[in-house]
Amino acid sequence: MKQTSIAALYTFSQVAQYPSLSSAAKAMHLTTGAISQQLIQLEQQLGFSLFERHSRGVTLTEQGEILLAVLQRSFQEIDATLQSLSQRALRKEVRLKLTPSFAYKWLVPRLEDFYRQHPDIQVQTFAEGALVDSERGDFDLAIDYGPIPYPRASAELLLEEALLPVMSPSYLSHHSWIEQKEMNEEQWQSVVLLHDAMPWAKAPRDHEWLFWATEMNAPLASHKGHFFNRTDMAMSAAEAGVGIALARTALLNQELELGRLVAPFPAIPARAGYYLIILNANEHTEIFAQWLRSQIKQLQGQVHDYLER
Repeated sequence: MKQTSIAALYTFSQVAQYPSLSSAAKAMHLTTGAISQQLIQLEQQLGFSLFERHSRGVTLTEQGEILLAVLQRSFQEIDATLQSLSQRALRKEVRLKLTPSFAYKWLVPRLEDFYRQHPDIQVQTFAEGALVDSERGDFDLAIDYGPIPYPRASAELLLEEALLPVMSPSYLSHHSWIEQKEMNEEQWQSVVLLHDAMPWAKAPRDHEWLFWATEMNAPLASHKGHFFNRTDMAMSAAEAGVGIALARTALLNQELELGRLVAPFPAIPARAGYYLIILNANEHTEIFAQWLRSQIKQLQGQVHDYLER
């Protein structure tokens, strides 16, 4: 709709609150002729009358009453939206979406550093599902895990990931052949594989173990084992001695150093990584994105170390 029509519709919604054009003009600090001209042009454009004009003033037609009800609701929603957006800008807020695994194992332990540097910026962290829905516009920034190349061209690759089989020390002691890195099919049938069944949208639920088996030429049945919808849950199950999980190296904290997990096999490139999606670019999201990149640089060295072992 043309801008002039929007202005005329607003004038109509205001005039409709008064019993006459003269009283409306006085309240709106306009001339009666100016208001009358706008309404006449609007009625001509719409093709129907909005007011019945008589000696005592004006009254709404049936069409005018219907249109007024719709306009009042619409203008109220616009006012509420503008107020919300204005308040958000004043709050210096960043809405961040990411997976629960990455939030819990990597981001949350580091957020104190950001708050210390930027105490005036609020970070609202949403880690609601195993997968990040980047199609919905309810965020400013998102960190998603996905294949290389990532399906969204505008996404920025922050870090290429590596996969590392991990298990508890007790589980390894009961399957000592693993330390010899043997690839015997009968022996591999005796272990329990722990899966992240949802590494990204539309990926097969055994994708990561199947990928690892192919890369390592390991004769294992990747479709068997226990399935979780989060990597950190599979890693926790491995720590509890349930089986072997494929850890993402970015999500390992001190589990190996403290001996809660062991890793007899080397890490391999996952051909996947963490991507930054910027939906709302402003001063505050750029500050957080820059901090995030600086933190990732430290993580890149850690992933490199795992690959070199």
